[in-house]
Amino acid sequence: MASIHPTALVEGVAAADVEIGPFCVVGPKVVLSRGVRLHENVIIKGDTEIGEGTEIFPFASIGQPAQLTGYTGRPGKLKIGARCLLREYVTINVGSDKGDLVTEIGDDCFLMMGAHVAHDCKVGRNVVMVGYSGLSGHCVVGDYVIISGHSGIHQFVRIGESAYVGALSGVENDIIPFGMAIGNRARLKGLNIVGLKRRGFEKSKIHELRAAYRALFDDAGPLRARLDDVMAAHGNEPLVRTVIDFIRAGGERAAFCVPEREA
Repeated sequence: MASIHPTALVEGVAAADVEIGPFCVVGPKVVLSRGVRLHENVIIKGDTEIGEGTEIFPFASIGQPAQLTGYTGRPGKLKIGARCLLREYVTINVGSDKGDLVTEIGDDCFLMMGAHVAHDCKVGRNVVMVGYSGLSGHCVVGDYVIISGHSGIHQFVRIGESAYVGALSGVENDIIPFGMAIGNRARLKGLNIVGLKRRGFEKSKIHELRAAYRALFDDAGPLRARLDDVMAAHGNEPLVRTVIDFIRAGGERAAFCVPEREA
């Protein structure tokens, strides 16, 4: 049987072993899966699904309408995966009719205090958003990304898997998979070697990726002009292909974070 504090207001569907603390509000379209735990003063509204074992801390506001001008109020959805940890004051909005009406958070994500995910964002698995970092609308964040504290991500930006965003960064362009971007406005500072090692990639694979990175970014000129050469030289390595596929998927108009060059 669900453990629901008598001061909580629960209109949605809650699994048998859900724990809901004092003064929580759960709207009528909310679905709480097995093992979800809501600490006190959590608000969950909208057409929202919370995955198994996810834990949400006080004063988080989940599933509220999109924050954008011209919003028509058309109902959107929010899907949060299993075993996520959402700390105090985290805010996540449902999707909007400016996108595909769906905001998604993958499994095993950790959003620290005050982190924000805006409408229509797609966040992968094992993503960490450190305190007061934020995603604007329509961002796409790959698996195993770390976004450090007080960093802001511009709308429609894509961040590839295992990328790292340094603290206090303002990111207005796409970040390649395995890249490390820092600054305002953020520039590439190399590869996220620590993240690659933590995921258990072999040294030979990391060395191949480093060689491809140098071939892509050490020379001036259009980035896409070097893709075919890098693919021919290093394309047998899956990590390199992941980067190349990411760049090509952005289309001709996509802009990417690149290293800062000396004058």
